[in-house]
Amino acid sequence: MNLNNPVVSVIMPCYNQGQYLDEAVDSVLAQTYPDFEIIVINDGSTDEATVDRLQHYEKPGVQVIHTENRGPSSARNTGIQRAKGRYILPLDADDRIAPTYMATAIPILESNSNIGLVYSGAEFFGEKTGRSDLPPYSFPAVLLGNMIFNSGFYRKADWETVGGYNTKMVYGWEDYDFWLSIIELGREVVYLPELFYCYRQLPNSRSERLTRDYLVKSYEQIYRNHSKLYSEHISALFQHIIDLRDDVHQTHTRLRETQLDVHQTHTQLGQTQLEVMQLHKELGQLRGELGRLQGDLERSQTLIAAMKSSKFWQLRAQWFKLKQMLGFKVNGESELLL
Repeated sequence: MNLNNPVVSVIMPCYNQGQYLDEAVDSVLAQTYPDFEIIVINDGSTDEATVDRLQHYEKPGVQVIHTENRGPSSARNTGIQRAKGRYILPLDADDRIAPTYMATAIPILESNSNIGLVYSGAEFFGEKTGRSDLPPYSFPAVLLGNMIFNSGFYRKADWETVGGYNTKMVYGWEDYDFWLSIIELGREVVYLPELFYCYRQLPNSRSERLTRDYLVKSYEQIYRNHSKLYSEHISALFQHIIDLRDDVHQTHTRLRETQLDVHQTHTQLGQTQLEVMQLHKELGQLRGELGRLQGDLERSQTLIAAMKSSKFWQLRAQWFKLKQMLGFKVNGESELLL
């Protein structure tokens, strides 16, 4: 850690996040890159535990600035104004970074003066876990929606050039707006696929409270702040609209095809049900015929039994036996009747 002449200044706004602060600060103190400072900005916290913690915070090399609550943009700007480092890394007080993030990113910034932003992949922790599904940075796709997390390295000189974070972004997206300002300078953006940024997921976060109405207003403000950039790449917006229209058309086509398949399946099912009913009917008829045959068989067996028990049948049987004894031939039918 180099407090007199740091290369990196880590800027950490904190609003009622005292319970997570140590975790965020410790992840910075664990960096393998030594030349950094940490500036925590107490953005008018109202939570007593957070206020008390920040009033007596004694982590090594950590400066704490106390301000009224003015939001993330103002808090970051206040911290960066005091920063001594050439490079800035914003980090929310409830998030973390991996130990080699600085050591990986700073040499990239040092190698090319036109690189304006280095950021990494991210993984979630807290209420939700897993890797973020944001796509890697690409231009002009970034004009359609943010794909860069708020914890990326950039040059303090560029922050000064663009006038810092825009305080008009009252519903959020101040980081997205700032990245577009950096891009407007013609700077290159480098994406690191490693998961160096750990993004805590909390219930009822700012991003979850961003309603449809707030989304529209935020997009409107983004466009006003960067109208020249959007105007120069208006074709990308129209291409996106056309792609969306094509997607909707293809979805409708697939839906109609699915509906036809369902209708045909229902028709086939109806026919199958009719065939099953006919088979059941035929089976019932066969069972009835079988019952009648069984009845006839039982009656015949009863009749034969009655005949065999009669005196006539007994005399007839004795007559056939006598014929056999006298040497007369007795046929098969006669043998059965013995």
